[in-house]
Parts: sequence; structure tokens; C-alpha cells
Amino acid sequence: MALSRNEIKEKLAEIMKMVMHDSIPDTAELREDSGLVTDLGLSSVGVLYVVIAIEEFFGIEFEDVGFGDFDTIGDVVDYIEQKQQA
Repeated sequence: MALSRNEIKEKLAEIMKMVMHDSIPDTAELREDSGLVTDLGLSSVGVLYVVIAIEEFFGIEFEDVGFGDFDTIGDVVDYIEQKQQA
């Protein structure tokens, strides 16, 4: 069963907190327009860990895209939603 948009966002926030060692804003403050690099300060290594965790948790693969193709949390949530429906 596919997760709701809010459930995806909450799990994504948990993944990012693990990767960034709790240095991101509180989940309530994590908005869909939050920039992955500009607002959250993800490094290239952090991006790699986030991608691996997303693929493992959601059972998806980032095919024909790079994580650099996503500017915001909302972009990642959109992609996960699309992959769940496929």
C-alpha cells in the first residue's frame, strides 16, 4: 500500500535527521519548499546517504535521475509518490 504524501514527508525527515545527525530543523519546520542544499546544507556525502536510505526504505531506485535533479523536499516527495504508483 502506498504511503500518503504526509507519511512520505515524515519518513524523509526521519531519514535526513539520521544522516545529518539531528542538524536539520524540526520536522514541523521542514517544508516542501525547503532546499536540500541551500536550506538544509546537505553535502555530497549526505546526499549519497539520503539516496541509499530512501531506496532501501521505500523500495525504489533513482533511475535516469540524479539527486541533483531535486532542489526541494517537495521534489523528492513527488518522485517517491510517482515511483510508488508505478
